[in-house]
Amino acid sequence: MLRDDNDFMDMALSVAADAGTQGEVPIGAVVVHEGEVVAVAANRRERDHDPTAHAEVLALRQAGQILGSWRLNECTLYVTLEPCPMCMGAAISARVDRLVFACRDPKAGAAASLFALGSDERLNHQLILTEGVRRGEASELLSKFFAGLRTSRP
Repeated sequence: MLRDDNDFMDMALSVAADAGTQGEVPIGAVVVHEGEVVAVAANRRERDHDPTAHAEVLALRQAGQILGSWRLNECTLYVTLEPCPMCMGAAISARVDRLVFACRDPKAGAAASLFALGSDERLNHQLILTEGVRRGEASELLSKFFAGLRTSRP
């Protein structure tokens, strides 16, 4: 059975939901190479006390280790929230072919602004951007998480 964008995003959403129950911002990332999942990660910033432990970066690192190359050609990165500038830069640098995200990040999102950088025709690399896959589910997950933070503060 062939899996599609919805299936891979469902996987990312499941990972994100688990991260949220552990106090992390609920963001999940999945890297797919030739139709197979090669990496799955969630935010670990709070757990690791590391501001760079974003789901996307962790998944890209894991995929690079598994595939034996930091160049992730023929890979798709699925993420539940539009990547921030650091994560978008990592995806472009890793040469992923496609980025799929569920919902936009109005505060820190960088996919739209940096998209042109990764898909310049003069480069050997082209980046395909797809947004909105499982947008409703991702938005709801993030809204519930942040609403819980607001109500738990003194």
